[in-house]
Amino acid sequence: MDDERYMGEALQLARRAVGKTSPNPMVGAVIVKDGHIVGRGWHQKAGTAHAEIHALNEAGPLAADATIYVTLEPCSHTGRTGPCTEAIIRAGIKKVVVAMTDPNPLVAGTGLELLRKAGIEVIEGIMALEAAQLNESFIKWITTGLPFVALKAAMTLDGKIATRSGHSRWITGPEARLFVHSLRNQYDAILVGIGTVLADDPELTARLPEGGRNPIRIILDSEARTPLTAKVVTDGQAKTIIAVTPRAPDERIEALRKAGAEVLVLPECEKRVALPALFKLLGSRMITSVLVEGGSAIHGAIIDAKLGDKLYWFVAPKIVGGGCAPNPVSGQGVSTMEEAILIEDQIWQQVGADFLLIGHFSNREGRNVYRTCGRIG
Repeated sequence: MDDERYMGEALQLARRAVGKTSPNPMVGAVIVKDGHIVGRGWHQKAGTAHAEIHALNEAGPLAADATIYVTLEPCSHTGRTGPCTEAIIRAGIKKVVVAMTDPNPLVAGTGLELLRKAGIEVIEGIMALEAAQLNESFIKWITTGLPFVALKAAMTLDGKIATRSGHSRWITGPEARLFVHSLRNQYDAILVGIGTVLADDPELTARLPEGGRNPIRIILDSEARTPLTAKVVTDGQAKTIIAVTPRAPDERIEALRKAGAEVLVLPECEKRVALPALFKLLGSRMITSVLVEGGSAIHGAIIDAKLGDKLYWFVAPKIVGGGCAPNPVSGQGVSTMEEAILIEDQIWQQVGADFLLIGHFSNREGRNVYRTCGRIG
């Protein structure tokens, strides 16, 4: 169908802005007249012109009596830019085809209503699932106030994340590690525990051949043990937030702040930083997505609290053995197999010599949000 073909083109344009538009969604637009594309556009950065405006500018006078395909409902309110609905009406567009309505309460169908009142034909729901998948982080954040949380782990074929001595470099191959850097480029923040910082002194940056956006680095560090010489404190490559509990010594907190890190003192739960409080605070700061590269304790805490939305799970074709070698998830766990958390929307792919499972947690708190936005619920 032509509608799906042109909407597919708009989705491809939207994907060009991966990692660049947060806290705004990624949006693409295509203007078609007499069977030809006369205008293309995508939202390139928060605070700049929206996809529809770019497409209208390219189309110019040809926009009159044309059809515009947009991956997300055109906005009807004035934020950092003007409402796109008014621009569409002024341009003389005769038909608007959208993939999905905007879950933002400031829009939520009002844009489409204004277009219909102006006599413009509106069609909804073309490739809605694909559009919702593209903006799953935005959908979760704008409807709940909480960031979209993805867990990344790498384990051997026998389920180990390190050997019995604690050695873990490298479980996966270079292709898988490059994939992880591409994920860091997509997510607003990356979260690890103090154990990772002490053991590996990681940079936690997106080191891609073509460059990339470094995520905000978040360290769970109950007692403020992060060394003042750690790369996440000294390298200046990205903002670093260290989340501590009230048990952290005041002098350590002050030293880390003087060194350039932001230190957040948060409530504790079982002698650890309370993750619900942390994620609520991050969401209030317009951090829409968090990639968790933690160890088994952090993964277990997030899974137990139903705070995870998605996972990227690498399996390397290696066996290390050892009854004491650590596995990817600890925490409380479940009592019976019937309580096991299912992984939905599974995608398996090979990355170099390794295998990657991408999926969503069936018990995620924001699960029902996706039903109204095109996602499988």
